[in-house]
Parts: sequence; C-alpha cells; structure tokens
Amino acid sequence: MISLSKLAKEYQYPQLIALLLLILLLFIGTVPGYLTGKWQWKQPPPIPTLKELKQIRKVGLTLPGWQTVEQQEKTVGDRKWSLQTIQKEASDKKVILLMLPQNGPMDQPQVEWMEVKSFWQWEIAQERDVEFTVKALPTSPTKSDISDIKVKATFFRGSTKQQSFAVLQWYAWANGGDPSQLNWFLADQSAQWQKHRAAWVAVNIAIPMEQLGQVDKSWEEAKSLGETIQTRLISGIL
Repeated sequence: MISLSKLAKEYQYPQLIALLLLILLLFIGTVPGYLTGKWQWKQPPPIPTLKELKQIRKVGLTLPGWQTVEQQEKTVGDRKWSLQTIQKEASDKKVILLMLPQNGPMDQPQVEWMEVKSFWQWEIAQERDVEFTVKALPTSPTKSDISDIKVKATFFRGSTKQQSFAVLQWYAWANGGDPSQLNWFLADQSAQWQKHRAAWVAVNIAIPMEQLGQVDKSWEEAKSLGETIQTRLISGIL
C-alpha cells in the first residue's frame, strides 16, 4: 500500500489535498448509492457525442485559420492521444496540439499532465494559472442569449536541451475548463444530477519559443489558440 508520506514526496501539497478531496467525494458520492442498490457510477448517463470525441483521436481537430500539417495516434502513458502539428494560415510557424478525448462513459481524467511531462521530458519553469473566456452558443433554437464560458488553464515553459515551448494545458468540457481533475469531477457530478455528463478532452498546446526565454511573450498567441480550440470543442463535440 502506498503511504501518505510517499505521496507527499511525489506530489506538491496542493495536489495531495486535491487528491484526498477527490477520494472523499468519491466515497461520499458512491457508498450511499451502493448500499441502496442505486450506484450511479455503475452505469452513468451516456455521452451523446462519444462518436465525435473518438474521432479526434483518429483525425485530430479542424480549426478555423489553421491547417493540419501532420496527425497521428500516439501512445502517451498507457492511452492513445491525438498528436497533431498545425500551422497558422499565412505563417510558417508550427504548433503541436496533443489531445486526449474521453473514450467512454466511465473514462475519467487521471494523471495526464504527469504523463505528458514524462513523454516530452520537459523541465518546467515560469508556471502560472491563467484564464480565458469564450462565447457559448444558445442552448436551443428559441434562445438568443450568448453567455461567457470561463476556462482556467496552466501556462508554463517546457524545455529540453534542444528546444523550449510555451505550453497551455486544461481539461475542456461544454460549459468550462480547468487543469484540475477534481474540478472536472465536480462539474460532472453536477451534470449527472441533471441526467447528462461533462464530457471532456485533455488539451495540451506546445508553441515553439526562444530557448529558455520568457514564456509570457507567447501568452497572447497561446490564449488566442486556446480560445479557438475551446470554441471548436463546444460546437458539437462536447
């Protein structure tokens, strides 16, 4: 059995607290239902757009103003991601888009960011929390209101000895986004009370930058692309 002291060494304390809260919420949310024979996680509500989500892994994501240079399925950790190189129109700059879409009703975010870091063998620096906002489409043809969706993400410089990247990471769902697995879990639990789901996609943007330079110089570019991706995902995929 893994001891708490070992976990504390492997995780920073905020991450450990989030993990313990997640375990507590799972216990509170599942045990009463299990005892009554109505365990919600035994058969959670279906994901209507599961086919569209799985398609991301096969062909990547089509983005307005960008063209796909190359796309393939790539094993990161123990799961298959979409590894896509995109290039902005009228530019020679290429960006790497690594995405893991939800693969089934029981599929949950796990340790994606640790696996991505290990996959690229990045040294991480200048890390900070960021936010951006996108517009949500009306929820039905009879409604004309357009609401704002706030997305939280992690922004940092990921470097190897050869190259540095400005990296933006978050879990995207239909009415929000956050780099924390715990916050997705809370959003999904709330959605399940309303008989639907918070389908998710793990998004990792890597923008080439000056070697060991200041990542904030790439923030506006990362923010713009993040907004484009979130907007595309909530338009019939999430």
